[in-house]
Amino acid sequence: MTGNNAATPSLLRLAGFPYFLIAFIARLPFAMMVVGVLTLVVAARGSISLGGLTSAAVGLGTACFGPLLGAASDRFGQRVVLLVVATANGLLLAAFAWVSYSGLPDLALLATAYLIGATAPQVAPLSRSRLVSLIRHRLAADRHQRVLNSTMAYESAADETVFIIGPFIVGLLASVIAPWAPLVGAAIFTLVFVTAFALHPSGRATRPGSGRTDAVAPVRELFRPALVVVVVGILGVGLFFGAMLTSLTSFMADRGAPEEAGLLYGVMGIGSAGFALGVALFPERFTRAARWLVFTTVILIGALSLLFVHSVGGMMAALAVMGVGIGPTLVTQYSFAADRSPAGRSATVMTILGSAVIVGQSIGAAVTGEVAQRFGTEAALLLPIIAAAITLLAGLANALIGRRLRATRERDREREAPLSV
Repeated sequence: MTGNNAATPSLLRLAGFPYFLIAFIARLPFAMMVVGVLTLVVAARGSISLGGLTSAAVGLGTACFGPLLGAASDRFGQRVVLLVVATANGLLLAAFAWVSYSGLPDLALLATAYLIGATAPQVAPLSRSRLVSLIRHRLAADRHQRVLNSTMAYESAADETVFIIGPFIVGLLASVIAPWAPLVGAAIFTLVFVTAFALHPSGRATRPGSGRTDAVAPVRELFRPALVVVVVGILGVGLFFGAMLTSLTSFMADRGAPEEAGLLYGVMGIGSAGFALGVALFPERFTRAARWLVFTTVILIGALSLLFVHSVGGMMAALAVMGVGIGPTLVTQYSFAADRSPAGRSATVMTILGSAVIVGQSIGAAVTGEVAQRFGTEAALLLPIIAAAITLLAGLANALIGRRLRATRERDREREAPLSV
């Protein structure tokens, strides 16, 4: 506590290795929800359109309550909020499996799906909030930026890996056991690992009164253009996830193997996770604004190649190309969000971003499912292209906003310079 930098512990030592393992597994149910609901409804009710609509209900619930759960965590601490939602969400996931096969009307399915989204434990954004708090309050100031960059790279790689592994597990359990198995598995993961995450000692870093002196910024600070553009960008990534997986399901259904879509989807995660971890090695002159534009362009190029794909091998190649761009794009977006979070609103901002991913995934799945059913696979494969274009446009807007912010800061420094003489 004397300020000796040499004695400052590492983030891994502060959080503990078990924390990272628990936090990784605890975010799996979040990545399994939308795909698991879609798979089960299509199998139980025989309608891809209803399946897409039910997936959208999950996203709507997350959109309505996800940011509120983040705000509650900022105010009351993560532990109590996570314990309540983990219990409720685990029970609702299991209940949905029963409702799907019951004689209850479709409205009951939609209502239960909405509640699943509303109670979804926001492990990934809350983990980011914990680690950012540990970095800012327990590490030497001269290490903040470097450790923050590495941490955002790891967290985004973990998210991307989970959003690939989640659908893979759904496809595996649905194929080997039954369509209801993925949601029952997600319920077990939630009750065991989200509870463990809630009770982990690292939660003290973000509890109210934990020694932080930051004033809490007003809510209006959350609506600054510099932050909104990041939310729009990550919403675009979520749209891409939903559109790509659903159009891939239609693509594989045309070949008589829709249950293998989740397995094939895993190809995209190989390059994505690797390049996400590699972001920490990029030179400083390769700015974050430039990274967003470059890697989103890679996603768009891969999505455009879908127009010329006519075989499973060609689809795997296109997925591999898109995977190279996704991981670094997510890392960059979360890094911008961490820097631009208003004081005392870290969990709120990270939860908004996590909600944006699942909302985008749900909307993408619902719209693409409807397009696939009405117009076929070729039309559905246009949707990932549109999602990639949205993310690229947000990156362009971010670059312009960033340039304006830098110009404003430079003018402020010039005004203050005479006063310091």
